[in-house]
Amino acid sequence: MSDSSITFDAICIVGAGAIGGWLAAGLARAGKQVSLLARGQSLAALQANGLQLHSGPADAPKIQRFDLHASADAASLGPQDLVIIAVKAPALKAVAQQIGPLIGPHTVVLTAMNGVPWWFLHGFGGDLKGTALRSVDPDGTIATAIEARHVIGGVVHASCATPAPGVVRHVMGNRIIVGEPSGERSERVQALSALLQAGGFEAPVSGQIQHDIWYKLWGNMTMNPISAFTGGTSTDIMDDELVLAFSHRIMLEARAIGAAFGAAIDQEPADRHVITRKLGTFKTSMLQDVEAGKPVELDALVASVRELGQLTGVPTPEIDTLLGLARLHARVHGLY
Repeated sequence: MSDSSITFDAICIVGAGAIGGWLAAGLARAGKQVSLLARGQSLAALQANGLQLHSGPADAPKIQRFDLHASADAASLGPQDLVIIAVKAPALKAVAQQIGPLIGPHTVVLTAMNGVPWWFLHGFGGDLKGTALRSVDPDGTIATAIEARHVIGGVVHASCATPAPGVVRHVMGNRIIVGEPSGERSERVQALSALLQAGGFEAPVSGQIQHDIWYKLWGNMTMNPISAFTGGTSTDIMDDELVLAFSHRIMLEARAIGAAFGAAIDQEPADRHVITRKLGTFKTSMLQDVEAGKPVELDALVASVRELGQLTGVPTPEIDTLLGLARLHARVHGLY
C-alpha cells in the first residue's frame, strides 16, 4: 500500500456498463464518493434502483446495491480527483467532448478500455514516441479533449456482464493493471493502485503499461473480430484448424510489430490459446455487440495494429484480410 499524500476523494466513472459498474461498486465498498456519468436506460435504472452488483453462483447470486449519484450532465458533477473511462472505443470521441467539466488541473484519468488507446505512444515507442494514431483518433479530438498528462493506463482482466440496465454480473477475474504511459512509478500511480486495492481489486503497477495492453490485445484481436463475422464461440474458432491457423498467422504479424516498437512478446500463439481455452466456451464481447446491434471496436482492436505495422514497416497481409472481412461485415450490418 502507498503512504502517498494524494487522495482521490471525488471519483466519477464514465460509462455505467459492465466494467464501469464493477469498478464503481468496488470503490463504493471502499467508502469513496463515487458518481456515474450515464445516459438513457442506464441512467434511468441507476436513479430509480441504484447500482446492483451480482456475484457468486448464477443461480443464487450475492446481490449488493449501491446508491450512487448518477447524472447525464458532467457540469453538474464538477471537477473530479479521478475519472475512470470505461466505455467502448466507438463511443469515446463523443464522450471526450462531454467530460471537460470533470477534468481539473490535477485530475487523473484512468482508461479501462480494450484495444490501443489514443495515448499509446505518449512517452513510449522508440522512434515512434509521440506519434498520434489516426486509426483511433483521426482528427485529434480525443487528444485535445483529454490531455495525455492526465492519463494513467489500465488493463482489465475480469469478465463482467450487464443482464439489465444498472445491473452488473461479475463472472470472473478481479485484476486491473495500472501504469503511467512513461513507465514512471509515480506517486499518483502508486496512490491509484492503493485505492483500487482498498476496493478489493488486484491492482499491480506496471513498468510498461503499453506492453500489458499489447499482450491482452494479442489474444483478443483475432478472437473478437472472427467471432463477430462468423457468429462462432471461442471453442468454435479454436476447434477449426484452418481458422486457428489463420489466427496464428495474424498473431505472428502482431508480435513482430510489437517487437519493432518496444513491446516484445516471448510466447507463441499456441501458448496464448492455451490460456483462452482455460476460460471455457464463451461469446466474445464483439460478438455480443453484433448480436445487440451495437457498434464494434474494430479500430482500437485491429485497425490500430495495422497502422502500427505501417509505421514500423512490418508487413500485415493477414491483419489486412482480417480487418477487411470484419469491417465489411460490420458495415453491411450498420455497425461501423
